[in-house]
Amino acid sequence: MKIDWKNWKHVTKLDPDKQLPPESVEEIVTSGTDALMLSGTLNVTKENLTVLREQVKQYGVPMVVEPADPSGVIFEEVQGLFVPSVLNTPDPTWIIGKHESWVKKDANIRWDLVVPEAYIVLNPKSSVGRVTKAICDLPKEDVCAFAKVADKYFNFPIVYIEYSGTYGNPEIVKAVSETIEDSVLYYGGGINCGEKAAEMGKYADTIVVGNAVYDNGSKALKETVRAVQ
Repeated sequence: MKIDWKNWKHVTKLDPDKQLPPESVEEIVTSGTDALMLSGTLNVTKENLTVLREQVKQYGVPMVVEPADPSGVIFEEVQGLFVPSVLNTPDPTWIIGKHESWVKKDANIRWDLVVPEAYIVLNPKSSVGRVTKAICDLPKEDVCAFAKVADKYFNFPIVYIEYSGTYGNPEIVKAVSETIEDSVLYYGGGINCGEKAAEMGKYADTIVVGNAVYDNGSKALKETVRAVQ
Protein backbone atom coordinates (compact mmCIF):
# COMPACT_ATOMS: atom_id res chain seq x y z
CA MET A 1 0.00 0.00 0.00
CA LYS A 2 1.47 3.36 -1.06
CA ILE A 3 0.57 6.02 1.48
CA ASP A 4 -0.31 9.62 0.74
CA TRP A 5 0.87 10.92 4.10
CA LYS A 6 1.34 14.51 2.91
CA ASN A 7 -2.43 14.83 2.51
CA TRP A 8 -3.52 13.26 5.79
CA LYS A 9 -5.67 15.55 7.92
CA HIS A 10 -6.12 13.29 10.94
CA VAL A 11 -3.83 10.67 12.45
CA THR A 12 -4.67 8.51 15.47
CA LYS A 13 -1.71 7.70 17.67
CA LEU A 14 -1.88 4.35 19.47
CA ASP A 15 0.57 3.52 22.24
CA PRO A 16 1.90 -0.05 22.32
CA ASP A 17 2.37 0.28 26.10
CA LYS A 18 -1.36 0.89 26.64
CA GLN A 19 -4.19 -1.57 26.32
CA LEU A 20 -7.01 -1.13 23.82
CA PRO A 21 -10.23 -2.77 24.96
CA PRO A 22 -10.95 -5.46 22.34
CA GLU A 23 -14.58 -4.35 22.03
CA SER A 24 -13.54 -0.80 21.05
CA VAL A 25 -10.76 -1.59 18.56
CA GLU A 26 -13.02 -1.64 15.52
CA GLU A 27 -14.75 1.66 16.40
CA ILE A 28 -11.41 3.39 16.95
CA VAL A 29 -9.74 2.12 13.80
CA THR A 30 -12.77 2.75 11.57
CA SER A 31 -13.43 6.23 12.99
CA GLY A 32 -12.54 7.85 9.66
CA THR A 33 -8.99 8.71 10.69
CA ASP A 34 -6.56 8.82 7.77
CA ALA A 35 -3.90 6.70 9.43
CA LEU A 36 -2.73 4.98 12.58
CA MET A 37 0.59 5.90 14.17
CA LEU A 38 1.95 3.19 16.45
CA SER A 39 4.04 5.23 18.83
CA GLY A 40 5.06 5.71 22.44
CA THR A 41 7.92 7.07 24.50
CA LEU A 42 8.18 4.47 27.26
CA ASN A 43 8.30 0.66 27.24
CA VAL A 44 7.91 0.26 23.48
CA THR A 45 9.32 -3.01 22.17
CA LYS A 46 9.10 -4.98 18.97
CA GLU A 47 6.92 -7.43 20.86
CA ASN A 48 4.22 -5.01 22.01
CA LEU A 49 4.38 -3.14 18.70
CA THR A 50 3.67 -6.41 16.93
CA VAL A 51 0.76 -7.18 19.24
CA LEU A 52 -0.77 -3.76 18.54
CA ARG A 53 -0.22 -4.11 14.80
CA GLU A 54 -2.00 -7.46 14.81
CA GLN A 55 -4.96 -5.91 16.64
CA VAL A 56 -5.55 -3.23 14.04
CA LYS A 57 -4.14 -4.41 10.71
CA GLN A 58 -7.24 -6.21 9.47
CA TYR A 59 -9.14 -2.95 8.92
CA GLY A 60 -6.96 -1.72 6.07
CA VAL A 61 -6.15 1.70 7.57
CA PRO A 62 -2.59 2.87 6.76
CA MET A 63 -0.21 2.17 9.63
CA VAL A 64 3.07 3.89 10.41
CA VAL A 65 5.49 3.22 13.24
CA GLU A 66 7.09 6.13 15.08
CA PRO A 67 9.92 4.62 17.14
CA ALA A 68 11.40 6.38 20.16
CA ASP A 69 14.36 4.02 20.03
CA PRO A 70 15.91 1.60 17.52
CA SER A 71 14.66 -1.29 19.65
CA GLY A 72 11.11 -0.33 18.70
CA VAL A 73 11.44 -0.59 14.93
CA ILE A 74 9.40 -2.97 12.82
CA PHE A 75 9.01 -2.89 9.05
CA GLU A 76 6.69 -5.81 8.43
CA GLU A 77 3.10 -5.00 7.41
CA VAL A 78 3.42 -1.26 8.06
CA GLN A 79 3.44 1.43 5.41
CA GLY A 80 5.82 3.95 6.93
CA LEU A 81 8.47 4.59 9.55
CA PHE A 82 8.26 8.15 10.89
CA VAL A 83 11.56 8.81 12.67
CA PRO A 84 11.69 11.80 15.05
CA SER A 85 14.64 14.08 15.82
CA VAL A 86 13.99 16.42 18.77
CA LEU A 87 15.45 19.76 17.79
CA ASN A 88 15.01 21.65 21.05
CA THR A 89 17.10 19.39 23.27
CA PRO A 90 20.68 19.98 24.40
CA ASP A 91 21.26 16.21 24.23
CA PRO A 92 22.39 15.15 20.74
CA THR A 93 21.31 11.59 21.52
CA TRP A 94 17.77 12.60 20.55
CA ILE A 95 18.78 14.65 17.54
CA ILE A 96 21.09 12.20 15.82
CA GLY A 97 22.63 9.78 18.35
CA LYS A 98 19.90 7.15 18.40
CA HIS A 99 19.77 7.36 14.63
CA GLU A 100 23.51 6.72 14.20
CA SER A 101 23.26 3.75 16.54
CA TRP A 102 20.33 2.33 14.58
CA VAL A 103 22.08 2.68 11.22
CA LYS A 104 25.23 1.07 12.61
CA LYS A 105 23.35 -1.94 13.97
CA ASP A 106 20.78 -2.52 11.22
CA ALA A 107 22.01 -3.23 7.71
CA ASN A 108 18.48 -3.92 6.45
CA ILE A 109 16.73 -0.61 7.00
CA ARG A 110 13.79 -0.10 4.65
CA TRP A 111 14.75 3.41 3.56
CA ASP A 112 11.75 3.57 1.25
CA LEU A 113 9.55 3.62 4.37
CA VAL A 114 11.51 6.23 6.34
CA VAL A 115 10.06 9.74 6.82
CA PRO A 116 12.15 12.01 9.10
CA GLU A 117 10.30 14.27 11.55
CA ALA A 118 11.62 17.43 13.19
CA TYR A 119 10.06 17.42 16.66
CA ILE A 120 9.69 20.60 18.69
CA VAL A 121 8.57 19.47 22.14
CA LEU A 122 6.75 22.10 24.19
CA ASN A 123 5.36 20.31 27.25
CA PRO A 124 8.08 19.85 29.91
CA LYS A 125 5.86 17.51 31.96
CA SER A 126 5.35 15.05 29.12
CA SER A 127 7.24 11.78 28.93
CA VAL A 128 8.98 12.86 25.73
CA GLY A 129 9.88 16.21 27.28
CA ARG A 130 11.39 14.60 30.37
CA VAL A 131 13.20 11.79 28.57
CA THR A 132 14.77 14.05 25.94
CA LYS A 133 15.40 16.97 28.37
CA ALA A 134 13.79 19.26 25.82
CA ILE A 135 13.90 23.01 26.48
CA CYS A 136 10.19 23.70 26.36
CA ASP A 137 9.73 27.26 27.67
CA LEU A 138 10.41 28.79 24.28
CA PRO A 139 8.96 32.05 23.02
CA LYS A 140 7.10 31.98 19.74
CA GLU A 141 10.08 33.43 17.88
CA ASP A 142 12.35 30.59 18.97
CA VAL A 143 9.80 27.92 18.03
CA CYS A 144 9.48 29.49 14.58
CA ALA A 145 13.26 29.62 14.23
CA PHE A 146 13.54 25.91 15.00
CA ALA A 147 10.78 25.23 12.49
CA LYS A 148 12.50 27.25 9.77
CA VAL A 149 15.82 25.48 10.42
CA ALA A 150 14.00 22.16 10.02
CA ASP A 151 12.17 23.30 6.89
CA LYS A 152 14.84 25.22 5.00
CA TYR A 153 18.18 24.03 6.35
CA PHE A 154 17.66 20.36 7.08
CA ASN A 155 14.74 19.80 4.68
CA PHE A 156 12.71 17.71 7.10
CA PRO A 157 9.54 16.45 5.41
CA ILE A 158 7.59 16.94 8.67
CA VAL A 159 7.75 19.59 11.38
CA TYR A 160 5.94 18.26 14.43
CA ILE A 161 4.77 20.60 17.19
CA GLU A 162 4.36 18.27 20.17
CA TYR A 163 2.56 19.30 23.35
CA SER A 164 1.98 15.63 24.28
CA GLY A 165 -0.72 15.38 26.95
CA THR A 166 -1.74 19.02 27.12
CA TYR A 167 -3.46 21.39 24.73
CA GLY A 168 -1.01 23.81 23.19
CA ASN A 169 -0.97 27.45 22.16
CA PRO A 170 -2.80 27.94 18.85
CA GLU A 171 -0.92 31.20 18.26
CA ILE A 172 2.38 29.33 18.23
CA VAL A 173 1.03 26.72 15.82
CA LYS A 174 -0.36 29.50 13.61
CA ALA A 175 3.01 31.28 13.61
CA VAL A 176 4.83 28.09 12.64
CA SER A 177 2.33 27.45 9.85
CA GLU A 178 3.14 30.90 8.46
CA THR A 179 6.89 30.30 8.79
CA ILE A 180 7.45 26.98 7.06
CA GLU A 181 7.00 26.53 3.33
CA ASP A 182 7.92 23.01 2.30
CA SER A 183 7.52 20.81 5.38
CA VAL A 184 4.17 19.35 6.37
CA LEU A 185 3.08 20.66 9.79
CA TYR A 186 1.90 18.12 12.34
CA TYR A 187 0.37 19.08 15.67
CA GLY A 188 -0.15 16.74 18.62
CA GLY A 189 -1.28 17.35 22.18
CA GLY A 190 -4.50 17.58 24.15
CA ILE A 191 -6.98 17.26 21.30
CA ASN A 192 -9.96 15.53 22.91
CA CYS A 193 -12.97 17.16 21.27
CA GLY A 194 -14.15 18.56 17.95
CA GLU A 195 -13.64 22.18 19.00
CA LYS A 196 -9.93 21.72 19.75
CA ALA A 197 -9.45 19.64 16.62
CA ALA A 198 -11.02 22.34 14.48
CA GLU A 199 -8.94 25.09 16.09
CA MET A 200 -5.59 23.37 15.57
CA GLY A 201 -6.73 22.01 12.22
CA LYS A 202 -6.95 25.58 10.92
CA TYR A 203 -3.18 25.90 11.19
CA ALA A 204 -1.66 22.41 11.17
CA ASP A 205 -1.78 20.32 8.02
CA THR A 206 -2.27 17.21 10.14
CA ILE A 207 -3.54 16.80 13.70
CA VAL A 208 -2.55 13.80 15.79
CA VAL A 209 -4.96 12.48 18.42
CA GLY A 210 -3.65 10.06 21.01
CA ASN A 211 -4.62 10.23 24.68
CA ALA A 212 -8.26 10.95 23.87
CA VAL A 213 -8.57 7.43 22.48
CA TYR A 214 -7.79 5.98 25.91
CA ASP A 215 -9.29 8.70 28.11
CA ASN A 216 -12.45 9.63 26.22
CA GLY A 217 -13.15 6.71 23.90
CA SER A 218 -14.22 6.34 20.29
CA LYS A 219 -17.00 8.94 20.43
CA ALA A 220 -14.55 11.75 21.20
CA LEU A 221 -12.17 10.43 18.55
CA LYS A 222 -14.90 10.53 15.91
CA GLU A 223 -15.68 14.13 16.89
CA THR A 224 -12.09 15.10 16.17
CA VAL A 225 -12.19 13.33 12.82
CA ARG A 226 -15.38 15.10 11.74
CA ALA A 227 -13.93 18.46 12.74
CA VAL A 228 -11.06 18.28 10.24
CA GLN A 229 -12.22 15.98 7.46
